[in-house]
Amino acid sequence: MSDKDKFKKSIDLFRRAAKVIPQGIYGHVTPVFTGPLTSPYYVEKTKGCRYWDVDGNEYIDYMCAYGPMVLGYNNPEVDAAYQAQMKKADISNHPGPIMVELAEYLTKLIPMADWVVFGKNGADMTNHSILIARKHTGKKKIIMVKGAYHGTAPWCSAGHGGVIEEDTMHVHSFTWGRLDEFRALIEKYRGEIAGAIFTPYHHPTYSEQEMPPKGFWDGIRKTCTEEGIVLILDDVRAGFRLDLKGTNHYFGFEPDISCYCKAIANGYPLSAMVGKDFLRVSSASVFYTGSYWYQAGSMAASLATLEILKRDKGVEKIRKMGELLKKGLEEMGQTHDQDVTVTGPAAIPFLTFKGDVSFLRAQLFASEAMKRGIFFHPHHNWFISAAHEKEDIEKTINIANEAFAVVKKTYGEWPQ
Repeated sequence: MSDKDKFKKSIDLFRRAAKVIPQGIYGHVTPVFTGPLTSPYYVEKTKGCRYWDVDGNEYIDYMCAYGPMVLGYNNPEVDAAYQAQMKKADISNHPGPIMVELAEYLTKLIPMADWVVFGKNGADMTNHSILIARKHTGKKKIIMVKGAYHGTAPWCSAGHGGVIEEDTMHVHSFTWGRLDEFRALIEKYRGEIAGAIFTPYHHPTYSEQEMPPKGFWDGIRKTCTEEGIVLILDDVRAGFRLDLKGTNHYFGFEPDISCYCKAIANGYPLSAMVGKDFLRVSSASVFYTGSYWYQAGSMAASLATLEILKRDKGVEKIRKMGELLKKGLEEMGQTHDQDVTVTGPAAIPFLTFKGDVSFLRAQLFASEAMKRGIFFHPHHNWFISAAHEKEDIEKTINIANEAFAVVKKTYGEWPQ
């Protein structure tokens, strides 16, 4: 079967979409990002750690909807919690009691959390956190890491269409892990900095993931405290996959604000920001809201998700499955004379070929895996869920064996 035949319905649907939707499929899920006529275009159904596209092609999913799916698609307990709340009330003029219950649960679950506010997207919370830092300090400047992703807002999206110089004039960046560069920025703009925003470890697109070097977080925390800078953690991607108490707890430090989304509700739309008590008044002074932010159904789904993760030791299982995948992929790469590395936490891995700056090997590897029913992304970190079982990992490694063989046949040994 040719690639066009394999995606016949997808291509027909995409042609229709292109007439009425810019790009047909836009944003980070565009097939251009993962490979036209290789990557799925449209999803028909989901279950557990698998999904099926409109042409009936089945995939074991290692993107988990770009992170939100943490317990498995269509998890019956989470769906039941959502439906039970929906029968009572969902969107209304007022929040429901579930909002208070979820906020109480989060402040008990996350040690540094004294208060909680909710939104829908991770960017809702990172944007909100910047406003709170500026309100609290009365200052303008924000420090972030070069190449870090904190959402699509202009202040953190330099170089994207429509972003102008004024949008980023008060945002300054430094190289991940370089405390000396961070402190140089502090010295240069002393007395002008409102906040510093970081991911718990560095997970840029098109690059290996980098864990924090020894002493990094201690140095960041100490400097922010001394300079009166609000330390913001963007835990949108990693939150609740590495540690239910927050990824900062995993790395042993406390931010002043932490932002969550992705895994918080197993795919139901919800984000949250938690903060320390000294920022409570400033948070209340910032007006930042949305028509759907008080949706009760998603909050019920979130409470169920977090309780299940805790009850079933979901974080431990995710880590274990990730470690099996990492070990298997690296060993299989060596078998085929490919110098590959799986970086990042086991729960959020990413495979790269050493020296493959063009990503041609990574693209071919992912393409061959997709053809055989494994969805790997060639440019973006992957995600493991509690729905992945040992059998899924073993099947994945066997298919990776075939994909590595194609890479070797096409490009030869690496490095040469």
